[in-house]
Amino acid sequence: EVQLVESGGGLVQPGGSLRLSCAASGFPFDDYTMSWVRQAPGKGLEWVSGISWAFNNRHYAESVKGRFTISRDNAKNTLYLQMNGLKSEDTAVYYCAKDRKFRTFDLTNLESPGEYDHWGQGTQVTVSS
Repeated sequence: EVQLVESGGGLVQPGGSLRLSCAASGFPFDDYTMSWVRQAPGKGLEWVSGISWAFNNRHYAESVKGRFTISRDNAKNTLYLQMNGLKSEDTAVYYCAKDRKFRTFDLTNLESPGEYDHWGQGTQVTVSS
């Protein structure tokens, strides 16, 4: 059974930092592209960042580029999101998501929720003074 368990969320002041983690199990983690997706209060899903299974190619939404860094530790089956320079508009529930395609080199649809077949339960990030 595929499981994705996020952690690391919390309350942080504007300009602060948080590191999110996503512990994966039940599938060969190093064979799948992974992403972080968020949902702000009253809004739809917004793709944040993705990292490929091969060569660790990283992609970011314009809204977080230069502030967030995605990484993965295949030995620990864990996905990370380092978030620096947090803003109030970053307040959201953050989900990690597993790409539905095995060992894909097609990264053109990372922003589409339909690209993912498993999601974690989410972790709340609140940026407020």
